[in-house]
Amino acid sequence: MLPVVCVWQHVLRLLLVFSHLLSVEIGESVRGEDVYIVQSGCGEINDNLMELLIMINACKIASSSRVTAVIPCFPYARQDKKDKSRAPISAKLVANMLSVAGADHIITMDLHASQIQGFFDIAVDNLYAEPAVLQWIKENIPEWKNCIIVSPDAGGAKRVTSIADRLNVDFALIHKERKKANEVDRMVLVGDVRDRVAILVDDMADTCGTICHAADKLIDAGAVKVYAILTHGIFSGPAISRINNAPFEAVVVTNTIPQEEKMKACPKIQVIDISMILAEAIRRTHNGESVSYLFSHVPL
Repeated sequence: MLPVVCVWQHVLRLLLVFSHLLSVEIGESVRGEDVYIVQSGCGEINDNLMELLIMINACKIASSSRVTAVIPCFPYARQDKKDKSRAPISAKLVANMLSVAGADHIITMDLHASQIQGFFDIAVDNLYAEPAVLQWIKENIPEWKNCIIVSPDAGGAKRVTSIADRLNVDFALIHKERKKANEVDRMVLVGDVRDRVAILVDDMADTCGTICHAADKLIDAGAVKVYAILTHGIFSGPAISRINNAPFEAVVVTNTIPQEEKMKACPKIQVIDISMILAEAIRRTHNGESVSYLFSHVPL
């Protein structure tokens, strides 16, 4: 009986946590309207996700013609596969909840794994920060023609090769071996970064242990400067102190997650504004135009 008692204790704790209820009321008529709800997967993620689901459902049963969820940072995106026994595939669960709530279309940016789009039975537009990243590199790194694009892990090789090809520069990658989750045991650099500006590129950074270790590795290998460019800057736990102590010239993130407080605590953090990309995606979707232009261009 002990396991059953333990399960019920956990259930009671969860009921206490979710005892505060969200109430949503749309302030004006949305009948027949094309509705766009913007909510990123950050902050109080579970509360924000539940709020988004309730808002989608409220608009749907209020007879809106179409409801599009604009989710710049998709919640639970890293839980996209069953990597160990009894582990959930939470990204699939979130996709199911959005569909059941009544969403007709999803607009998001730089999914952790592109195959998450396959979790949905509705249209998904996965936008890319790459055009904005390329523009930032050319405008803010004078030595960009002598740079090398580096992936902090083997999984990001496709991302960095695409950017390296667009800039016509070399790329490198770092192979990391983990003892356990969130703890890197050993890093091996594949590529020559000596006397070059190294630009680390990844889709997100949480505690920043990987990119900070990678920066140290690049400096030890002879890189003259190290930048990090990330789409989603989660920056939880010791992330800010790690960045402050790491040899970065700058850590550049997009504003898919608000960064105002983090920028006050860390002067190395800089932000690329991607609001125009999302705004143009909404405009094109509403007018029935193609959004593929945004995969390789920054809207003016």
